[in-house]
Amino acid sequence: MAVPFRFIFIPRLVTVCTFSTKHNRHRDILVKLTRSERGSRTFSTAFVRCNDGEGDGSDSPRLSSKLTSRQALLSRRRRALSPLERISSLLPQDALSPEVMQLREQNQQEQGEDANIRVSVPHCTQQESGADAVTKDEDLNAQNGTEEPQTSSIHHEGGREWPTLPGESLITFGELLIAEYHKRRRVEFKKMFQLQTGAHLQSSWGIILHDDVAGQPAGHFLKTNRGVPIFIRRASLEDYVLHMKRGPVITYPKDTAAMLMMMDVTQGDCVLESGSGSGAMSLFLSRAVGSTGGVLSVEVRKDHHRRAVLNYERWRASWSLRRGQEWPDNVHFHNTDLCAASSLLAGRGFHAVALDMINPQLVLPTLLPHLHPGAVCAVYLANITQVIDLLEGLRCAALPLLCEHIVEVPTRDWVVAPARQKDGQYWSRKAPTQSEDSNEDDDAHTEEPTPDEDRGPAFGSIPYIARPHPEQKSHTAFLVKLRKCVR
Repeated sequence: MAVPFRFIFIPRLVTVCTFSTKHNRHRDILVKLTRSERGSRTFSTAFVRCNDGEGDGSDSPRLSSKLTSRQALLSRRRRALSPLERISSLLPQDALSPEVMQLREQNQQEQGEDANIRVSVPHCTQQESGADAVTKDEDLNAQNGTEEPQTSSIHHEGGREWPTLPGESLITFGELLIAEYHKRRRVEFKKMFQLQTGAHLQSSWGIILHDDVAGQPAGHFLKTNRGVPIFIRRASLEDYVLHMKRGPVITYPKDTAAMLMMMDVTQGDCVLESGSGSGAMSLFLSRAVGSTGGVLSVEVRKDHHRRAVLNYERWRASWSLRRGQEWPDNVHFHNTDLCAASSLLAGRGFHAVALDMINPQLVLPTLLPHLHPGAVCAVYLANITQVIDLLEGLRCAALPLLCEHIVEVPTRDWVVAPARQKDGQYWSRKAPTQSEDSNEDDDAHTEEPTPDEDRGPAFGSIPYIARPHPEQKSHTAFLVKLRKCVR
C-alpha cells in the first residue's frame, strides 16, 4: 500500500532560481507554486533572459528562439536541477501528481531541444562571415602552395610584413649601417657599424640588438632598451669615408667632389692617384670611372697602403650584400715611390691625375709625360705655404702646366626652422609695429622644433628663423687646378 506523500508549502509565491556558471550565466528558472481554489497544486516554469547591461530585475517573458553560436556552445552542458525536481525524481511514478508528471515531460522536451541545438552547432560554425571564410581560404592556399601571385613584394620578419619597392632589399648581416639619434634638429649621436649575428649596438641612450635590425627596411627608427628612438639607415660612401678607420687625414667628400669636377672624370677614364692615404679618394675615383675604367693608386708608406686596401675591400664586401652585385674591382694599389716608378708608368696614359702629397712638385716631371694633353692635374694641399712651393717649382722647372685657379671649398651649415615661443607654441605671423621689442623677439625665436613635429599651423601663418649653425666645419685644404698644355 502506497503511503501518501504531501508537500507543505507556504501560501505565497516561492521563486527558485537556478544558476549555472559553466554554460549559461544569463538564464534563470522561475518556479511558481500557487494553490488553486480546490486545493490542487500547479507548477509553472518560465525562462527569463537578462541582458549584460541591465540589472537583475530586467526579466523577459520568453526566451529568444534564435541562439547565437556562442550561446549554443555554452548550452551544451545540462542545466542544474531545482530542489523540487530532485525530490520528484526520487519518487515512484505512481505517487506523482499530474502536475509533476507534466513538469517532467516539459523537462524532457527541453533536453531534446538542447540536443538538437548541439547537433546543429557544427553546421552553424561553418557558416561564418565572408571575411573569415576568405582568410581561411588564403591559409589553405598558402599551405597547399597555391597562393595567388602578388604585384608587390612582401617580406615577413618577426610577425610583421614589410612591403618593398622594385629593386629594394632589406637589411642583411654584413652590411655597413649608420645609427643616429636626433634631438632638436641636431645629431647628438652618430655611429657606423657592421651588422653581425649576436652583436649589439651600444650607446649612451641604450642598447639595440643586431638581430632586431636584420630583415627590416633601411631608414627606420628602432627603440633601445631605454625607449630612445634610434634612426637606422645604410651607410653612404660619404658616411663610410668619414667614419672608416684611417691612418692619415682623408680627402674630405666636399673637396673630393670639387676635384672630380676639376678633372672631369667620367666612365671609362684611366686616372692616376698619388697618395692613397686611407683610401677615401680611391673609392670616389673607383665609382667615377666605373667598371670600364681604372685607377692606379700609389702610396709610399706601407702602413698607409695596407689601410687603404683594407678600407677598399671592406666597402666592396658591404656593397655586394646591399645591391646583390659586385663593386667594380678597378683600383690597383701599389706601395712605391712615384718619383722612382718610371717602370710602373711605362706604356700608360692618364685622362686625369689626383695628387695628395706634401711636395707634389717633385713628382710632376715623372708623371707629366703620361698625362694626356689638355688633361687636368688636381692637387690637394693642406696649407698655403705648400701652394706657394708648388707654384715656385712649376716656375723653376718650366713645366708645361697652366695654373687655372686655386680654390678653397668651405661649407656653412644653416638652421632654418619655424619660429617658436619658449613655451613650445608657434609664433603667428603679424605686421611689424614700432612698439615691438626686437630683443624680446630674438630671445623667443631661439627655440627650435623637434624633428617629429611636422604638423602645426596653416601654411604661411608662422614666421621662420634662419641663421648659421653654431657648429661649423673648419678649413680642410686648398685645391690647385693645373692643366697640361702644349708649347
